[in-house]
Amino acid sequence: MTNKNDLVQIGKAAEQAGVSRQSLQYYLMVGVVEPTEVTDTGRRLFDGDAIEKIKLVRKLNESGYPLRAIRDLFMQGKFGQKD
Repeated sequence: MTNKNDLVQIGKAAEQAGVSRQSLQYYLMVGVVEPTEVTDTGRRLFDGDAIEKIKLVRKLNESGYPLRAIRDLFMQGKFGQKD
């Protein structure tokens, strides 16, 4: 279970992952990443694993993969699965 103290809001998550807040919001909108938790007031919170996934999405996207292909890879279990 994730410790509530380890969760960060979208701006801090974007900063830690090296993307803009707008890029992270776009990743969320197209379904490439999901927040770890959403509060009752609608705040999206992210843990370390989610931030690592955002970093991976950024690296794949920068290397030429379109976001749709990245999302499909995640959905197929090609990335992001814990062993």
